[in-house]
Amino acid sequence: MITFGILATSPIAHEWMTAVNATGAYRLGAVYSRTLAKAQAFGEAYGSEVVAYDSLEAFLADPALDLIYIASPNGLHVSHSRLALEAGKHVVVEKPAVLRPAEWAELLSLAKEKKVMLFEAARNVHEKAVALVADFLKDQEILGANLRYGKYSSKMPALLAGELPNVFSAKFGGGALMDLGIYPLYLAHYWFGKPDRVAYQAQKWDWDVDLAGQAQLLYGDCLVTLQTAKNYTTYLPSEIYTRQGTLILDSIEAIGSVRFRDLSGQEQALPVTVASHQMEEEAVAFARMIEAEDWSAWENWAQLAQDVHETIWNLRQDATLVFEGD
Repeated sequence: MITFGILATSPIAHEWMTAVNATGAYRLGAVYSRTLAKAQAFGEAYGSEVVAYDSLEAFLADPALDLIYIASPNGLHVSHSRLALEAGKHVVVEKPAVLRPAEWAELLSLAKEKKVMLFEAARNVHEKAVALVADFLKDQEILGANLRYGKYSSKMPALLAGELPNVFSAKFGGGALMDLGIYPLYLAHYWFGKPDRVAYQAQKWDWDVDLAGQAQLLYGDCLVTLQTAKNYTTYLPSEIYTRQGTLILDSIEAIGSVRFRDLSGQEQALPVTVASHQMEEEAVAFARMIEAEDWSAWENWAQLAQDVHETIWNLRQDATLVFEGD
């Protein structure tokens, strides 16, 4: 059983709690918030023995905690991850874990020094359906792909009213690419590897943050296109094109259906199983690596994250998306 603490009581932290409770591998030991009453209210919702902290130093020094789940604003992920790693805790940090690839490399080095594991919570890449697709593609010659994830943000009305929510702020590393774009990027890297060249056409607001965009990842002659958006929702499927036919996915996260239609029009469904919660499979994967001390598997995932963030950086440079601190 992994005893963990939650750093920041944002809505995603409640989703994490639902997911880990479904695994049976975790126990909530403590909660930190800058406001003690918020930490207490969060903890009381999940157990009477949960310790509440409004001191980050005391929270990270709690000897009962094996792991820290970080759900603070994007711009604080690096500093909070660094402090947790220095305290000798395993870390799961919500995406984007970092805003620059050099920051991931720094955190990764610190994790190895402290002999703890660091995970970015890019949930979809740990789904069983993603591994199923990878196995199916082993015998296919891939020609290209279109991967899509666009979801209208609940913060758009505030933005249109003249406010500046964190999710659209360059100060906090906001925008579509850093938020929803991470999901198709992880799948592209998992299935096809690190691209040779990239480009990003961004639909911007009045500053250097993207509301939506289309990325192109080039693998020799193979073109993979990624669509991401926070100012509209797309209901189109994602597709992978091969010499033998087309693989059709109903989504690139919480995947519920994968079908292959060959060149003659014959169709077969792949046997997809869906978890009870969209974050459950990543929680299971993290627990498995920690409890088995599977450092080899962890290093593979950590390198995947490094590759993803190097690609994100290159896409940002192409579209001139500049964050505070760049």
